[in-house]
Amino acid sequence: MPSRFAPRPTSLRGSVAPVLQAACSHLEAINAQVLAWQCDVTRVPAPTGSEGARAAWMAERFAAIGWRDVRVDATGNVIARRPGAAGSRAAVWCCSHLDTVFDEPAPAVQVQGTRYSGPGIGDNGRGLAALLAIGTAMEAAALSPPHEVVLACTVGEEGLGDLRGMRALMREASPAPHAVIAIDGAGDDRIVHAALGSTRLRVTVQGPGGHSWADYGVANPVHAAAAMVSALQAILLPRDPRTTLTVARIGGGEGINSVPLAAWFDLDLRSTSAEVLADVERTLRQAVSRVERSENNRRLTDTAPLTTTVEHLGSRPSGALSEESALVRIARQATTAIGVTPRLSIGSTDASIPIAMGIPAIAIGAGGRGGGTHTPAEWYDDEGGVRGLQRAWLIVAGAAGLR
Repeated sequence: MPSRFAPRPTSLRGSVAPVLQAACSHLEAINAQVLAWQCDVTRVPAPTGSEGARAAWMAERFAAIGWRDVRVDATGNVIARRPGAAGSRAAVWCCSHLDTVFDEPAPAVQVQGTRYSGPGIGDNGRGLAALLAIGTAMEAAALSPPHEVVLACTVGEEGLGDLRGMRALMREASPAPHAVIAIDGAGDDRIVHAALGSTRLRVTVQGPGGHSWADYGVANPVHAAAAMVSALQAILLPRDPRTTLTVARIGGGEGINSVPLAAWFDLDLRSTSAEVLADVERTLRQAVSRVERSENNRRLTDTAPLTTTVEHLGSRPSGALSEESALVRIARQATTAIGVTPRLSIGSTDASIPIAMGIPAIAIGAGGRGGGTHTPAEWYDDEGGVRGLQRAWLIVAGAAGLR
């Protein structure tokens, strides 16, 4: 679709090699096309676990911009390669996730000036469009950096996807990753260099059930689940390292006049420390067991007891890349080059997997501004968005050895 935003010329600060500056100028020239890609890919539904249509769309676009070695792996990730410098045995992997939290069959995109609205327009329509922009710039400049650049689109980044696409990508990566750059959403200042660990659990309570009047006094799973949630909220969590415990979903019961057969609730635990996460999980399991015993002690004599299970739904690793690492230094320099003050941060992104594996990795935005993430009212504003594309390109180029 045509862009309604004509980008202003961007002046890069500091010393930028002519070949890198030429690619930056090319990104400015194709901004309308990048925005069209962003809208088009957003309209292709890709709920976590059902990313196939969007993966096919991205694979077609990679081929269309000149990347001939394009494939979809067994996990559903899209991988695009182009020849690197002779003798290169490692690659910079530049990745964006395919999936969204939405199930809409055909998300609508509305445009008003520089503002684009629609579910998933920023997360991660922007990141996927940025991959195509970087690929186009490399083709236009006919660049073959010392380290090969691989562009990849991953599945299962959101929610219970548990970063499964990136896990598979890093497990099977060839060429071996020299560095990993995950592009996720909008923004041009944030550099995520630390991985926020998380553990996702489901607690299920089951009982004999019955009639709300005739069988009153049998152990009630919903009563027990409510007491468990109350007990968990009383757990004292450390502030340093910051740690959170969120009961995210709860359900159960068959009807208003029935003692429920079962109840369940889902939990999300997060911390920057893997040791703290493990300790909180142990405390949580102990609290659940105490409540189960208490509820069973209250039930009518000769009635069946409650049983409780704690199911592991997923986990994300914690870890950090040193602030003094070469990749973080390159990202800071690139951010400064576009006239923005770099901001180091922590997050749960595709970069968490390589960070935990000891591979230099960061996550960044792809320019512009955004809001309403993970809601139907999500929006993206492209005012200054080209700067973010240029920053992403400078980071990838720097990591690949084009200084």
